[in-house]
Amino acid sequence: MSKRILYFIVFSQFACTSVWFAVNAIMPELIAKFSVSENSMGIFTSAIQFGFIVGTLIFALWAIPDKYKATKIFMVCALISAFLNILLLGNYNNFYTIVSIRFLNGICLAGIYPIGIKIAADLYTKELPKVLSLLVGTLVLGTAFPHLLNYFSLENGFYVVIISTILLSITGAILIGFFVPFKQEKKVNHKFEIKRIKELFSVSKLKTSAFAYFGHMWELYALWAFIPVIYQYYNKTHNTNLNISLWSFLTIAIGFVACFIGSRLVSKYTSTIIAKNSLFLSLSCCLLFPVVYLYFPPTLFITFMLLWGMFVIIDSPQISTLVAQTAPIAYKGTAITIVNCIGFALTIISIQILSFLEGINFSPFIFIILAIGPLIGFYKLKNS
Repeated sequence: MSKRILYFIVFSQFACTSVWFAVNAIMPELIAKFSVSENSMGIFTSAIQFGFIVGTLIFALWAIPDKYKATKIFMVCALISAFLNILLLGNYNNFYTIVSIRFLNGICLAGIYPIGIKIAADLYTKELPKVLSLLVGTLVLGTAFPHLLNYFSLENGFYVVIISTILLSITGAILIGFFVPFKQEKKVNHKFEIKRIKELFSVSKLKTSAFAYFGHMWELYALWAFIPVIYQYYNKTHNTNLNISLWSFLTIAIGFVACFIGSRLVSKYTSTIIAKNSLFLSLSCCLLFPVVYLYFPPTLFITFMLLWGMFVIIDSPQISTLVAQTAPIAYKGTAITIVNCIGFALTIISIQILSFLEGINFSPFIFIILAIGPLIGFYKLKNS
């Protein structure tokens, strides 16, 4: 398969996942424009995560990724997602409409992120670890991109971020829908069967990979969601003036570099070894964070955050590769989707725990709870 097709998939994944953290990047503008609470970020983030869970459940239980043309699923979901972001521009919005829009955006993302992985897994079987490193790397850029847009947009961040993500989603939808070929390993016609989930998790290697993914996800999105909050409180604690939008973008976006490094490492090491070491380093960051936050000067603090931004994501494409490789061929799309579903369900719990603890009294020690995830993931891969 040509590299041109891969570039189309990669760009589309980046473009269409840019909606994911769009609201997080413009929270101050959102608060001022729609009079929502300053503590709404956790709810907005959890709403899109919950929508993603509902979407992946629907896709998995009806085996939609394995029954229908994956490229068309991706295109339709991306176009609907773009339309939903158009609704955010209305002056009628309030807390409840924003939560509803984010929830529906999450459902659409269930037809974008895991479906993009399935498309790549079907087209690039032999190069899967490298391809997934690139795909996850572009997810990272898509997640971080709204922060960069907000940094350059000055006083017009709300409109620049929302309109840009709309245009990106439409562009990605067109590229995937009309320029990426479709390949399916085996035609399946499943009925609604919840027992399918139990059958998939009876595969030992898939189960191990899945639990490593769950541990990874417990930490990842909670950290991403709270990176702007971390920089905000660091500024207050140390009387500094770090640019929150810029450093939030860089802390998340550097994960793209990490994924690229991971794609190079697979030529020397297995995906299991890379993921296991990444989880250990990320676990170390969780445990060291309070000391770094309290006692490190800005330069060293930023360096630490950038390293954490790398370690927290480098394992993701490797674990996703293990999931794709250990899933039964006929149910590959379903397996990837249901593992994503459970993983994102865990992100809601970790995000809400951090939101609750922050609401009581912010402390760097609350982030130690994120260590639970990489600890479990490391343990599962260490004993595999």
